[in-house]
Amino acid sequence: MQDADLFLELAGIAGVFVGFGALIAVRSDRPTDPIVVSPMRAVVSMGMMTVMAAIAPVALARYDLSEHQVWALSSALFLVGWLVTVVSLAGTREYRAAWASELGDIRAEPRALRWWRAGQGVFWAVWQIAVFLVPIVIVLGLAPEREAALYFTDVVVILLGAGLTLIQLVFAPRRPATA
Repeated sequence: MQDADLFLELAGIAGVFVGFGALIAVRSDRPTDPIVVSPMRAVVSMGMMTVMAAIAPVALARYDLSEHQVWALSSALFLVGWLVTVVSLAGTREYRAAWASELGDIRAEPRALRWWRAGQGVFWAVWQIAVFLVPIVIVLGLAPEREAALYFTDVVVILLGAGLTLIQLVFAPRRPATA
């Protein structure tokens, strides 16, 4: 596999995101605000999915598999992992509360900020579709000559999503503490 070092570097970068997310969790003295908990979990989850997605083809390439088999199996592992992650996050009380809070806050915000939030929602919806669509294209063998490039791009997109979520977490306005 020609990009093994590159995938391992991406896994290392993703590991830093996982570490930062965990550090924020520990330093925040177990936050209970869903606006903090949900993105923290998302950063750690996306970081771990990036690590898994980056290491899978490197590990599978050690076996006597064709290029398509390596990319298809890696994509299938990623899809299962990502689906479990999304369902797990969406099923948490904090995630549902964060969504309800965000939707409730939108109506009380100025029009320009509402457009910004709507744009964010569209961005994340397109991002999620792209993250799911690329591995499906690979598994189905629809672009055999581009599988390595598509897979690499998907790993990078997941890593960028983790980075953007970490930025949102760091710069999110904090609500006053309640008694």
